[in-house]
Amino acid sequence: MSLEACAEIVQRGDPDRFAAVMAAPTAARARLFPLYAFNLEVARAPWVSKEPMIGEMRLQWWRDVVAEPAPRAHEVAGPFHALIQEAALPLAVIDRLIEARIHDVYGEPFADGAAFDAFLDDTAGGLMWLAAKACGGTDEPAARALGWAMGLANYLRAVPELEARGRQPLPDGRAEAVQALAKDGLQRLATAKGRVPVPATLAAWQARGLLRQVVANPALVANGAMGLSEFALRGGLLWAAFTGRV
Repeated sequence: MSLEACAEIVQRGDPDRFAAVMAAPTAARARLFPLYAFNLEVARAPWVSKEPMIGEMRLQWWRDVVAEPAPRAHEVAGPFHALIQEAALPLAVIDRLIEARIHDVYGEPFADGAAFDAFLDDTAGGLMWLAAKACGGTDEPAARALGWAMGLANYLRAVPELEARGRQPLPDGRAEAVQALAKDGLQRLATAKGRVPVPATLAAWQARGLLRQVVANPALVANGAMGLSEFALRGGLLWAAFTGRV
């Protein structure tokens, strides 16, 4: 049950977020690695088996971890439980983040745009708010706006893989609808500017560039062609770390 184990999990499973945490101050890393390792475990849970009941059981296990007063002897659950206590993380937000992943268990299409919006808010928005609060943030709407935009960018990158798995990932896959989503994400980024602690903000360093790509050419989503150059990746993270802006 160590910070090193959580860091290794994030490094293997989410290298972009790992790079963002490593660009943050050491004190922030001690809080962000357990949180992001927890998020990875929850996000993976629906995909470990084709049997929905297995996915639901794994998600329920994490809901129990959060609800129980004593930590479990688990490489992520232990440090995450400690973080919940130390940072006074809101249990309802964590529970909603876990519950939202039931959508991934069954893979049903989103009922409409509002359902998709809620999914991004509960998962990526909730995660950003938890990260912000763990780093001393107090502006929940700004954190959720930033997380939603980041979550959208990452989700759009995953569309081809989700379709390959037989999913219908977007409520409306038309080019103009995808472009409108990206514009919405950019607007939310603008509203969050300067209102979220820098260590939490760093995770969203690619969001603006990716969403701008989609606004310019929505076909990049279906083609699986979204992505920043190595120069833009390195320079963007350095800029974000130096200025606190994404």
